[in-house]
Amino acid sequence: MTDPADTTADTTIAGAATRAGSYRWVICGLLFAATAINYVDRQMIGVLKPLLQADLGWRESQYADIVFWFQAAYAIGFLCVGRFMDVAGARVGYAVAFTFWTLAHMAHGLVNSVVQFAVVRFALGLGESGNFPAGLKVVSDWFPQRERAFAVGLFNAGANVGAIVTPLLVPAIALAYGWRMAFIATGAFSVVWLIAWIAIYRRPEEHTRVGAEELAFIRSDPMPPAGHLPWRKLFAVRETWAYALPKFFTDPIWWMFLFWLPDFLGKRYGLDLKSFGPPLVVIYVISDLGSVAGGWTSSRLMKAGYSVNAARKLTMLACAFLILPIVTVQYIDSLWTAVLLIGLATAGHQAFSANLLTLPSDLFPRAAVGSVVGIGGTAGAIGGMLIAKFIGYVLDISGSYGPIFAVAGGSYFLGLIALHLLSPRLTPTRAGLPLASPETSA
Repeated sequence: MTDPADTTADTTIAGAATRAGSYRWVICGLLFAATAINYVDRQMIGVLKPLLQADLGWRESQYADIVFWFQAAYAIGFLCVGRFMDVAGARVGYAVAFTFWTLAHMAHGLVNSVVQFAVVRFALGLGESGNFPAGLKVVSDWFPQRERAFAVGLFNAGANVGAIVTPLLVPAIALAYGWRMAFIATGAFSVVWLIAWIAIYRRPEEHTRVGAEELAFIRSDPMPPAGHLPWRKLFAVRETWAYALPKFFTDPIWWMFLFWLPDFLGKRYGLDLKSFGPPLVVIYVISDLGSVAGGWTSSRLMKAGYSVNAARKLTMLACAFLILPIVTVQYIDSLWTAVLLIGLATAGHQAFSANLLTLPSDLFPRAAVGSVVGIGGTAGAIGGMLIAKFIGYVLDISGSYGPIFAVAGGSYFLGLIALHLLSPRLTPTRAGLPLASPETSA
Protein backbone atom coordinates (compact mmCIF):
# COMPACT_ATOMS: atom_id res chain seq x y z
CA MET A 1 0.00 0.00 0.00
CA THR A 2 1.32 3.42 -0.95
CA ASP A 3 2.04 5.84 1.86
CA PRO A 4 -0.06 9.08 1.51
CA ALA A 5 3.06 11.07 2.36
CA ASP A 6 4.89 9.40 -0.52
CA THR A 7 2.00 10.22 -2.85
CA THR A 8 2.10 13.87 -1.77
CA ALA A 9 5.85 13.96 -2.31
CA ASP A 10 5.48 12.39 -5.75
CA THR A 11 2.85 14.98 -6.70
CA THR A 12 5.09 17.82 -5.50
CA ILE A 13 8.08 16.54 -7.45
CA ALA A 14 5.96 15.94 -10.56
CA GLY A 15 4.80 19.54 -10.32
CA ALA A 16 8.38 20.70 -9.97
CA ALA A 17 9.31 18.73 -13.09
CA THR A 18 6.55 20.49 -15.01
CA ARG A 19 7.72 23.94 -13.91
CA ALA A 20 11.41 23.20 -14.33
CA GLY A 21 13.32 23.84 -17.53
CA SER A 22 14.54 21.09 -19.82
CA TYR A 23 18.16 21.91 -20.58
CA ARG A 24 19.23 18.63 -18.97
CA TRP A 25 17.83 16.88 -22.05
CA VAL A 26 20.21 18.85 -24.28
CA ILE A 27 23.04 17.37 -22.24
CA CYS A 28 21.46 13.94 -22.66
CA GLY A 29 21.44 14.59 -26.41
CA LEU A 30 25.20 15.16 -26.35
CA LEU A 31 25.66 11.85 -24.54
CA PHE A 32 23.43 10.15 -27.13
CA ALA A 33 25.54 11.53 -30.00
CA ALA A 34 28.84 10.53 -28.39
CA THR A 35 27.57 7.00 -27.78
CA ALA A 36 26.41 6.72 -31.40
CA ILE A 37 29.89 7.75 -32.60
CA ASN A 38 31.47 5.35 -30.11
CA TYR A 39 29.52 2.44 -31.56
CA VAL A 40 30.17 3.36 -35.17
CA ASP A 41 33.87 3.27 -34.39
CA ARG A 42 33.81 -0.05 -32.54
CA GLN A 43 31.36 -1.86 -34.83
CA MET A 44 33.09 -1.03 -38.11
CA ILE A 45 35.48 -3.96 -37.86
CA GLY A 46 32.51 -6.34 -37.55
CA VAL A 47 30.79 -4.87 -40.61
CA LEU A 48 34.04 -4.91 -42.61
CA LYS A 49 35.08 -8.38 -41.37
CA PRO A 50 34.35 -10.22 -44.66
CA LEU A 51 36.28 -7.60 -46.66
CA LEU A 52 39.19 -7.49 -44.21
CA GLN A 53 39.45 -11.28 -44.02
CA ALA A 54 39.45 -11.56 -47.81
CA ASP A 55 42.02 -8.78 -48.20
CA LEU A 56 44.32 -9.68 -45.31
CA GLY A 57 43.74 -13.45 -45.03
CA TRP A 58 42.63 -13.63 -41.37
CA ARG A 59 41.48 -16.89 -39.79
CA GLU A 60 38.55 -16.92 -37.35
CA SER A 61 40.92 -17.31 -34.40
CA GLN A 62 43.02 -14.33 -35.59
CA TYR A 63 39.92 -12.14 -35.81
CA ALA A 64 38.99 -13.34 -32.31
CA ASP A 65 42.48 -12.32 -31.13
CA ILE A 66 41.98 -8.79 -32.47
CA VAL A 67 38.64 -8.57 -30.62
CA PHE A 68 40.34 -10.03 -27.53
CA TRP A 69 42.94 -7.23 -27.42
CA PHE A 70 40.27 -4.58 -27.85
CA GLN A 71 38.46 -6.09 -24.86
CA ALA A 72 41.69 -6.32 -22.86
CA ALA A 73 42.32 -2.61 -23.39
CA TYR A 74 38.68 -1.88 -22.55
CA ALA A 75 39.09 -3.77 -19.28
CA ILE A 76 42.27 -1.92 -18.36
CA GLY A 77 40.87 1.40 -19.51
CA PHE A 78 37.61 1.06 -17.60
CA LEU A 79 39.44 0.36 -14.38
CA CYS A 80 41.63 3.46 -14.74
CA VAL A 81 39.34 5.82 -16.67
CA GLY A 82 36.50 5.59 -14.16
CA ARG A 83 38.78 7.02 -11.48
CA PHE A 84 40.14 9.58 -13.95
CA MET A 85 36.59 10.82 -14.60
CA ASP A 86 36.00 11.25 -10.86
CA VAL A 87 39.22 13.25 -10.51
CA ALA A 88 39.27 15.29 -13.74
CA GLY A 89 35.50 15.76 -14.05
CA ALA A 90 33.26 14.81 -16.94
CA ARG A 91 33.95 17.84 -19.16
CA VAL A 92 37.73 17.39 -19.37
CA GLY A 93 37.70 13.61 -18.97
CA TYR A 94 35.18 13.00 -21.74
CA ALA A 95 37.06 15.31 -24.13
CA VAL A 96 40.37 13.52 -23.48
CA ALA A 97 38.85 10.04 -23.96
CA PHE A 98 36.98 11.07 -27.12
CA THR A 99 40.09 12.60 -28.70
CA PHE A 100 42.18 9.52 -27.93
CA TRP A 101 39.71 7.00 -29.33
CA THR A 102 39.07 9.09 -32.47
CA LEU A 103 42.77 9.18 -33.30
CA ALA A 104 43.04 5.42 -32.68
CA HIS A 105 40.02 4.80 -34.89
CA MET A 106 41.51 6.78 -37.80
CA ALA A 107 44.79 4.88 -37.39
CA HIS A 108 42.98 1.70 -38.52
CA GLY A 109 43.23 3.05 -42.05
CA LEU A 110 47.03 2.98 -41.90
CA VAL A 111 47.73 -0.61 -40.79
CA ASN A 112 48.10 -3.95 -42.59
CA SER A 113 48.82 -7.00 -40.40
CA VAL A 114 46.97 -8.80 -37.65
CA VAL A 115 49.49 -7.50 -35.10
CA GLN A 116 49.07 -3.91 -36.29
CA PHE A 117 45.29 -4.21 -36.15
CA ALA A 118 45.55 -5.60 -32.63
CA VAL A 119 47.67 -2.59 -31.61
CA VAL A 120 45.23 0.02 -32.93
CA ARG A 121 42.26 -1.91 -31.56
CA PHE A 122 43.99 -1.93 -28.17
CA ALA A 123 44.35 1.86 -28.38
CA LEU A 124 40.71 2.19 -29.45
CA GLY A 125 39.61 0.11 -26.47
CA LEU A 126 41.55 2.33 -24.06
CA GLY A 127 39.90 5.46 -25.40
CA GLU A 128 36.38 4.08 -25.80
CA SER A 129 36.40 2.84 -22.22
CA GLY A 130 35.82 6.47 -21.18
CA ASN A 131 32.40 6.78 -22.80
CA PHE A 132 30.18 5.14 -20.20
CA PRO A 133 32.01 6.22 -17.02
CA ALA A 134 31.77 9.81 -18.26
CA GLY A 135 28.18 9.48 -19.50
CA LEU A 136 26.88 7.88 -16.33
CA LYS A 137 28.69 10.43 -14.20
CA VAL A 138 26.97 13.18 -16.21
CA VAL A 139 23.56 11.52 -15.75
CA SER A 140 24.09 11.22 -11.99
CA ASP A 141 24.91 14.94 -11.89
CA TRP A 142 22.15 16.20 -14.20
CA PHE A 143 19.11 14.01 -13.42
CA PRO A 144 17.13 13.10 -10.29
CA GLN A 145 16.76 9.41 -9.50
CA ARG A 146 13.27 9.03 -10.97
CA GLU A 147 14.45 10.26 -14.40
CA ARG A 148 17.83 8.58 -14.35
CA ALA A 149 16.95 5.21 -15.93
CA PHE A 150 15.03 6.96 -18.70
CA ALA A 151 17.96 9.33 -19.35
CA VAL A 152 20.38 6.38 -19.41
CA GLY A 153 18.04 4.54 -21.77
CA LEU A 154 17.97 7.54 -24.10
CA PHE A 155 21.70 8.11 -24.25
CA ASN A 156 22.36 4.36 -24.40
CA ALA A 157 20.03 4.29 -27.44
CA GLY A 158 22.87 6.05 -29.23
CA ALA A 159 24.60 2.65 -29.30
CA ASN A 160 21.81 1.31 -31.48
CA VAL A 161 21.79 4.37 -33.72
CA GLY A 162 25.52 3.86 -34.24
CA ALA A 163 24.86 0.21 -34.99
CA ILE A 164 22.16 1.24 -37.52
CA VAL A 165 24.27 3.89 -39.24
CA THR A 166 27.34 1.65 -39.58
CA PRO A 167 25.96 -1.00 -42.00
CA LEU A 168 24.27 1.73 -44.07
CA LEU A 169 27.16 4.18 -44.33
CA VAL A 170 30.37 2.19 -43.99
CA PRO A 171 29.88 -0.40 -46.79
CA ALA A 172 29.10 2.41 -49.23
CA ILE A 173 32.32 4.26 -48.33
CA ALA A 174 34.37 1.06 -48.33
CA LEU A 175 33.07 -0.12 -51.71
CA ALA A 176 33.59 3.30 -53.28
CA TYR A 177 36.90 4.38 -51.72
CA GLY A 178 38.29 1.33 -49.89
CA TRP A 179 38.10 0.19 -46.29
CA ARG A 180 41.02 2.40 -45.24
CA MET A 181 39.20 5.58 -46.21
CA ALA A 182 36.10 4.36 -44.33
CA PHE A 183 38.06 4.50 -41.05
CA ILE A 184 39.65 7.86 -41.79
CA ALA A 185 36.47 9.60 -43.03
CA THR A 186 34.27 8.51 -40.12
CA GLY A 187 36.94 9.57 -37.62
CA ALA A 188 37.30 13.03 -39.17
CA PHE A 189 33.54 13.60 -38.96
CA SER A 190 33.56 12.89 -35.21
CA VAL A 191 35.51 16.06 -34.45
CA VAL A 192 32.24 18.04 -34.70
CA TRP A 193 31.02 16.44 -31.47
CA LEU A 194 34.20 17.31 -29.61
CA ILE A 195 33.82 20.99 -30.48
CA ALA A 196 30.16 20.97 -29.33
CA TRP A 197 31.01 19.23 -26.04
CA ILE A 198 33.71 21.71 -25.06
CA ALA A 199 31.47 24.64 -25.98
CA ILE A 200 28.30 23.44 -24.25
CA TYR A 201 29.03 21.25 -21.23
CA ARG A 202 29.22 22.59 -17.68
CA ARG A 203 27.93 21.20 -14.36
CA PRO A 204 24.29 22.22 -13.62
CA GLU A 205 25.30 24.72 -10.92
CA GLU A 206 27.71 26.41 -13.33
CA HIS A 207 25.51 26.49 -16.43
CA THR A 208 23.88 29.76 -17.48
CA ARG A 209 21.07 27.91 -19.28
CA VAL A 210 19.90 26.11 -16.12
CA GLY A 211 17.37 28.08 -14.09
CA ALA A 212 16.79 27.87 -10.35
CA GLU A 213 13.68 25.67 -10.74
CA GLU A 214 15.41 23.13 -12.99
CA LEU A 215 18.41 23.01 -10.68
CA ALA A 216 16.10 22.46 -7.69
CA PHE A 217 14.38 19.61 -9.54
CA ILE A 218 17.72 18.02 -10.48
CA ARG A 219 18.68 18.05 -6.78
CA SER A 220 15.17 17.13 -5.58
CA ASP A 221 15.87 13.73 -4.04
CA PRO A 222 18.36 12.58 -1.40
CA MET A 223 21.52 11.04 -2.77
CA PRO A 224 23.49 8.21 -1.20
CA PRO A 225 25.52 9.65 1.67
CA ALA A 226 28.33 11.94 0.63
CA GLY A 227 31.85 11.20 1.68
CA HIS A 228 35.20 9.90 0.58
CA LEU A 229 35.34 6.23 -0.41
CA PRO A 230 38.91 5.27 -1.42
CA TRP A 231 39.12 3.49 -4.76
CA ARG A 232 40.77 0.37 -3.34
CA LYS A 233 37.98 0.00 -0.75
CA LEU A 234 35.34 -0.18 -3.46
CA PHE A 235 36.48 -3.75 -4.16
CA ALA A 236 35.44 -4.78 -0.64
CA VAL A 237 31.93 -3.33 -0.97
CA ARG A 238 29.13 -5.77 -1.89
CA GLU A 239 27.31 -3.14 -3.91
CA THR A 240 30.31 -2.81 -6.24
CA TRP A 241 30.03 -6.49 -7.11
CA ALA A 242 26.24 -6.23 -7.36
CA TYR A 243 26.98 -4.05 -10.37
CA ALA A 244 30.16 -5.71 -11.65
CA LEU A 245 29.03 -9.36 -11.77
CA PRO A 246 25.90 -8.70 -13.87
CA LYS A 247 28.15 -6.73 -16.23
CA PHE A 248 30.51 -9.73 -16.44
CA PHE A 249 27.63 -12.02 -17.43
CA THR A 250 25.76 -9.74 -19.85
CA ASP A 251 28.21 -7.36 -21.56
CA PRO A 252 29.89 -10.18 -23.54
CA ILE A 253 26.60 -10.97 -25.26
CA TRP A 254 26.37 -7.44 -26.63
CA TRP A 255 29.99 -7.67 -27.83
CA MET A 256 29.10 -10.91 -29.57
CA PHE A 257 26.28 -9.17 -31.46
CA LEU A 258 28.47 -6.22 -32.46
CA PHE A 259 31.48 -8.18 -33.68
CA TRP A 260 29.94 -11.40 -35.02
CA LEU A 261 26.37 -10.70 -36.11
CA PRO A 262 27.30 -9.70 -39.69
CA ASP A 263 29.38 -12.88 -39.91
CA PHE A 264 26.47 -15.00 -38.65
CA LEU A 265 24.09 -13.48 -41.21
CA GLY A 266 26.64 -14.09 -43.94
CA LYS A 267 27.33 -17.71 -43.05
CA ARG A 268 23.79 -18.76 -42.13
CA TYR A 269 21.78 -16.81 -44.73
CA GLY A 270 24.31 -16.02 -47.46
CA LEU A 271 24.32 -12.25 -46.98
CA ASP A 272 27.31 -10.07 -47.90
CA LEU A 273 28.59 -6.51 -47.54
CA LYS A 274 25.91 -5.22 -49.90
CA SER A 275 22.95 -7.16 -48.48
CA PHE A 276 23.25 -7.50 -44.69
CA GLY A 277 22.52 -3.78 -44.14
CA PRO A 278 18.68 -3.99 -44.01
CA PRO A 279 18.57 -6.93 -41.54
CA LEU A 280 21.08 -5.19 -39.26
CA VAL A 281 19.10 -1.94 -39.43
CA VAL A 282 15.90 -3.74 -38.42
CA ILE A 283 17.68 -5.51 -35.54
CA TYR A 284 19.11 -2.31 -34.13
CA VAL A 285 15.92 -0.28 -34.63
CA ILE A 286 14.16 -2.86 -32.45
CA SER A 287 17.11 -2.66 -30.06
CA ASP A 288 16.78 1.12 -29.88
CA LEU A 289 13.14 0.81 -28.86
CA GLY A 290 14.19 -1.62 -26.13
CA SER A 291 16.76 0.79 -24.74
CA VAL A 292 14.21 3.58 -24.30
CA ALA A 293 11.44 1.22 -23.15
CA GLY A 294 13.63 -0.36 -20.49
CA GLY A 295 14.42 2.97 -18.86
CA TRP A 296 10.85 4.20 -19.25
CA THR A 297 9.38 1.03 -17.69
CA SER A 298 11.30 1.17 -14.43
CA SER A 299 10.75 4.94 -14.16
CA ARG A 300 7.02 4.38 -14.74
CA LEU A 301 6.90 1.65 -12.08
CA MET A 302 8.58 3.99 -9.61
CA LYS A 303 6.00 6.68 -10.35
CA ALA A 304 3.29 4.06 -9.74
CA GLY A 305 4.63 3.47 -6.24
CA TYR A 306 7.09 0.61 -6.70
CA SER A 307 10.38 0.82 -4.87
CA VAL A 308 13.60 1.37 -6.81
CA ASN A 309 14.52 -2.23 -6.02
CA ALA A 310 11.28 -3.72 -7.36
CA ALA A 311 11.11 -1.43 -10.40
CA ARG A 312 14.66 -2.14 -11.54
CA LYS A 313 14.61 -5.91 -10.94
CA LEU A 314 11.14 -6.63 -12.33
CA THR A 315 12.07 -4.80 -15.52
CA MET A 316 15.34 -6.72 -15.77
CA LEU A 317 13.57 -10.06 -15.21
CA ALA A 318 11.16 -9.31 -18.05
CA CYS A 319 14.16 -8.50 -20.26
CA ALA A 320 15.82 -11.83 -19.45
CA PHE A 321 12.73 -13.70 -20.63
CA LEU A 322 12.58 -11.55 -23.78
CA ILE A 323 16.15 -12.60 -24.64
CA LEU A 324 15.70 -16.33 -23.98
CA PRO A 325 14.36 -17.33 -27.47
CA ILE A 326 17.78 -16.41 -28.96
CA VAL A 327 18.83 -20.01 -28.19
CA THR A 328 16.76 -21.20 -31.21
CA VAL A 329 18.10 -18.78 -33.85
CA GLN A 330 20.81 -21.05 -35.29
CA TYR A 331 18.12 -23.55 -36.26
CA ILE A 332 15.66 -21.14 -37.95
CA ASP A 333 15.65 -21.15 -41.76
CA SER A 334 13.68 -17.93 -42.25
CA LEU A 335 15.96 -14.88 -42.33
CA TRP A 336 13.32 -12.43 -41.12
CA THR A 337 12.13 -14.69 -38.31
CA ALA A 338 15.73 -14.88 -37.15
CA VAL A 339 16.04 -11.10 -37.49
CA LEU A 340 12.97 -10.64 -35.28
CA LEU A 341 14.30 -12.95 -32.55
CA ILE A 342 17.75 -11.35 -32.64
CA GLY A 343 16.12 -7.92 -32.52
CA LEU A 344 14.10 -8.91 -29.45
CA ALA A 345 17.29 -10.19 -27.80
CA THR A 346 19.23 -7.00 -28.52
CA ALA A 347 16.24 -4.94 -27.32
CA GLY A 348 16.15 -7.01 -24.16
CA HIS A 349 19.85 -6.48 -23.62
CA GLN A 350 19.57 -2.72 -24.00
CA ALA A 351 16.55 -2.52 -21.70
CA PHE A 352 18.36 -4.67 -19.13
CA SER A 353 21.44 -2.44 -19.43
CA ALA A 354 19.46 0.79 -19.10
CA ASN A 355 18.51 -0.35 -15.61
CA LEU A 356 21.82 -1.98 -14.71
CA LEU A 357 23.70 1.19 -15.66
CA THR A 358 21.71 3.26 -13.16
CA LEU A 359 22.86 1.17 -10.19
CA PRO A 360 26.14 3.00 -9.46
CA SER A 361 24.26 6.29 -9.07
CA ASP A 362 21.51 4.53 -7.07
CA LEU A 363 23.97 2.92 -4.66
CA PHE A 364 26.99 5.25 -4.41
CA PRO A 365 27.72 8.95 -3.85
CA ARG A 366 28.47 11.00 -6.96
CA ALA A 367 32.18 11.15 -6.12
CA ALA A 368 32.43 7.35 -6.52
CA VAL A 369 30.13 6.78 -9.52
CA GLY A 370 32.85 6.94 -12.18
CA SER A 371 35.07 4.53 -10.26
CA VAL A 372 32.27 1.98 -9.74
CA VAL A 373 31.25 2.22 -13.39
CA GLY A 374 34.89 1.62 -14.29
CA ILE A 375 35.11 -1.51 -12.14
CA GLY A 376 31.90 -2.86 -13.66
CA GLY A 377 33.08 -2.04 -17.16
CA THR A 378 36.31 -3.93 -16.51
CA ALA A 379 34.31 -6.96 -15.38
CA GLY A 380 32.21 -6.76 -18.55
CA ALA A 381 35.29 -6.43 -20.74
CA ILE A 382 36.93 -9.45 -19.09
CA GLY A 383 33.78 -11.38 -19.93
CA GLY A 384 34.12 -10.04 -23.48
CA MET A 385 37.71 -11.32 -23.68
CA LEU A 386 36.58 -14.77 -22.63
CA ILE A 387 33.68 -14.92 -25.05
CA ALA A 388 35.90 -13.75 -27.93
CA LYS A 389 38.19 -16.73 -27.36
CA PHE A 390 35.18 -19.02 -26.93
CA ILE A 391 33.55 -17.86 -30.17
CA GLY A 392 36.79 -18.13 -32.16
CA TYR A 393 37.32 -21.67 -30.86
CA VAL A 394 33.72 -22.79 -31.51
CA LEU A 395 33.67 -21.38 -35.05
CA ASP A 396 37.06 -22.84 -35.96
CA ILE A 397 36.01 -26.27 -34.66
CA SER A 398 32.34 -26.51 -35.69
CA GLY A 399 31.33 -23.39 -37.64
CA SER A 400 28.05 -23.38 -35.67
CA TYR A 401 26.63 -20.50 -33.64
CA GLY A 402 24.34 -22.85 -31.67
CA PRO A 403 26.54 -23.08 -28.52
CA ILE A 404 27.17 -19.33 -28.68
CA PHE A 405 23.48 -18.44 -28.68
CA ALA A 406 22.85 -20.98 -25.91
CA VAL A 407 25.27 -19.07 -23.68
CA ALA A 408 23.56 -15.81 -24.64
CA GLY A 409 20.13 -17.06 -23.60
CA GLY A 410 21.11 -17.88 -20.02
CA SER A 411 23.50 -15.07 -19.20
CA TYR A 412 20.91 -12.48 -18.15
CA PHE A 413 19.29 -14.78 -15.59
CA LEU A 414 22.73 -15.38 -14.08
CA GLY A 415 23.36 -11.64 -13.96
CA LEU A 416 20.06 -10.89 -12.26
CA ILE A 417 20.55 -13.69 -9.71
CA ALA A 418 23.99 -12.29 -8.85
CA LEU A 419 22.55 -8.80 -8.45
CA HIS A 420 19.75 -9.97 -6.16
CA LEU A 421 22.02 -12.11 -3.97
CA LEU A 422 24.52 -9.30 -3.49
CA SER A 423 22.01 -6.46 -3.05
CA PRO A 424 18.55 -7.83 -2.15
CA ARG A 425 17.08 -4.36 -1.55
CA LEU A 426 19.39 -2.06 -3.55
CA THR A 427 20.21 -0.19 -0.35
CA PRO A 428 22.76 2.62 -0.89
CA THR A 429 26.14 1.70 0.53
CA ARG A 430 27.39 3.24 3.75
CA ALA A 431 30.69 1.36 3.73
CA GLY A 432 33.55 3.75 4.41
CA LEU A 433 31.17 6.71 4.64
CA PRO A 434 30.14 8.95 7.50
CA LEU A 435 27.05 7.90 9.45
CA ALA A 436 25.46 11.32 9.19
CA SER A 437 22.19 11.84 7.41
CA PRO A 438 22.32 11.44 3.62
CA GLU A 439 23.10 14.63 1.84
CA THR A 440 23.61 15.73 -1.70
CA SER A 441 27.21 15.56 -2.84
CA ALA A 442 28.66 18.73 -4.23
